[in-house]
Amino acid sequence: MSVISVRPVTLPTPGRGDDLPLRVTAPLTGDNLPVIVFSHGFGQSMDGYAPLVDHWSGQGFAVVQPTHLDSRALNVTPADPRHPGIWRHRVDDLVHVLDQLAVIEAAVPGLAGRLDHDTIAVAGHSWGAQSVSMLLGARVEGDPADRRDPRVKAGVLLALTGTGGANLTPFAAEHFPFMNPDFAGLTTPSLLVAGDKDQSMLSPAGPEWFTEAYALSPGIRTLLTVHGGEHSLGGITGYLSTETTDESPERVALIRRATTAFLRGEPVDAGPLGSVENK
Repeated sequence: MSVISVRPVTLPTPGRGDDLPLRVTAPLTGDNLPVIVFSHGFGQSMDGYAPLVDHWSGQGFAVVQPTHLDSRALNVTPADPRHPGIWRHRVDDLVHVLDQLAVIEAAVPGLAGRLDHDTIAVAGHSWGAQSVSMLLGARVEGDPADRRDPRVKAGVLLALTGTGGANLTPFAAEHFPFMNPDFAGLTTPSLLVAGDKDQSMLSPAGPEWFTEAYALSPGIRTLLTVHGGEHSLGGITGYLSTETTDESPERVALIRRATTAFLRGEPVDAGPLGSVENK
């Protein structure tokens, strides 16, 4: 299926300090296109994750990718007064995309009137997974905000970090207060994808840390564990990403197939490259 990708689509965002830049990728033809709002990992931008975005759009989804304030493209430094609250700004960005979906649709040539505003999923990698998890019902311990969004019908959580407390290094505990999630309220149907070789520098807990949310969330219905997968899960961040330490087109192909099947309501099959647990 032929697709079109348009960047930047810029949303005025009062109070953010910078307007919100987006990439929109969608099939050239077809109507009632389901929507995926994708949140990138730390330092990435709307220009990343092409191995996933290209596949999803080729399978009939429209994908909207905001660039969050932590992106290297924006260079928001620790001296910036917005820096301590970037994790909140990230969630605000996602909500703003949902609020302005009709404006985004109209800004892309040939897309107006073709999106299904009632079939919306969110997806994210690493910090992006933490960000979208809040729209699915997760919360941060000690923070009163409930950011669950009923417009979101499904979630894909790629390398979602686990619980805080003793599972954080002293550095993470000091600098990342949002890494103390409460998954009990995450009730929106979701898929969790974790690599069994993903050892985070932020936690002493080992790769199992990235599977914790499956047991703690009633909404995470399926856990896909990718054999040999590290944090980039074989290279989902980009075709030529220098951050990928476990390059594997086969693992990326598995994640493409599995996430697409889940979003379509079909069974997830890991084949020989992974394992699947279902509730």
